[in-house]
Amino acid sequence: MSTKTNYVLKVLHVISWIIFIGVCLEAGIFIVSTVLPLILSPEDAAKTWREVDLLELYNINQSHFVTVSSLMSIVAVLKAIMFYIIVKAFHSKKFSLSQPFNEPVKRFILILAYLAFGIGFFSSWGTGYVDGLVAQGIKMPGIQHLKLAGADVWLFMGVTLLVIAQVFKKGIELQHENDLTV
Repeated sequence: MSTKTNYVLKVLHVISWIIFIGVCLEAGIFIVSTVLPLILSPEDAAKTWREVDLLELYNINQSHFVTVSSLMSIVAVLKAIMFYIIVKAFHSKKFSLSQPFNEPVKRFILILAYLAFGIGFFSSWGTGYVDGLVAQGIKMPGIQHLKLAGADVWLFMGVTLLVIAQVFKKGIELQHENDLTV
């Protein structure tokens, strides 16, 4: 393998770690921001995450607050799981670039596809729920601030990864046939 490829892989590894840490922090903040208003006073809890102030929603209806906060948390946790799997893949000895068509790589791609579908599904659900609240006249932050935007992109990514997984499945079959003929 060339040194340029090694360099690119190391850079991607570092970037994956940075994103993983960021989405873990985001998931933790969303979970804490969901639980604190239910335990403490809502005014104190509103100070935990300045970008997303759901205090007005909490004051109007606590079940709507818990639903929106839970959907935000689920999306953030799924993103954290996705990047955990990516970071873990860099440390795995099961991935071989000399023979990239193998079962662990196919499984890795399928897991990422399912996680992307999950993120897309919960983002879409959250977006629809927030749009319904806005239609009722409840003032809400934008879906970008709620980290629910981009459901269509996540669903598209899931489909793309499923197609790539099928290509890898065929590659594994061809590689297995090639190994038997040699």
